[in-house]
Order: sequence, then C-alpha cells, then structure tokens
Amino acid sequence: MTRLAVVLLTTVLVVVFALLVAAAAGTLARLDGATYPAALMRAATTFAAVLTLAAAVTGALAQLIP
Repeated sequence: MTRLAVVLLTTVLVVVFALLVAAAAGTLARLDGATYPAALMRAATTFAAVLTLAAAVTGALAQLIP
C-alpha cells in the first residue's frame, strides 16, 4: 500500500468520523429543544472542531516522526 493511499484513506476516515459526530451533536441539540438553525449551527461548529482537532493532532504527531 502506498503512502498516498494511506493518507487518502485516513483523510476519508477522519471526515466520516467528523460527519458522524456533527450529526450526533445536531440531533442532541434538536432533542434539547434548539431550533433547526441553532442545531445546524451546533453541528457545523462541531464538525469544524473535530477537523481542527484532527489537524492539530496530525501536526503534533508529524513533529515526533523524523
């Protein structure tokens, strides 16, 4: 398996995980009584936060690997 394939598969996995977490956050917000726009904003914020966290972890791990 080439390095490019590993990077692409990992990227897809992170994006799918971020979508699942965002959907869960939006659903929980809606069940808590938030309006649809507020729940959508909470889901979008969660999606961006998960991607930002993944980028930060990747950057930290990249510095450890020579």
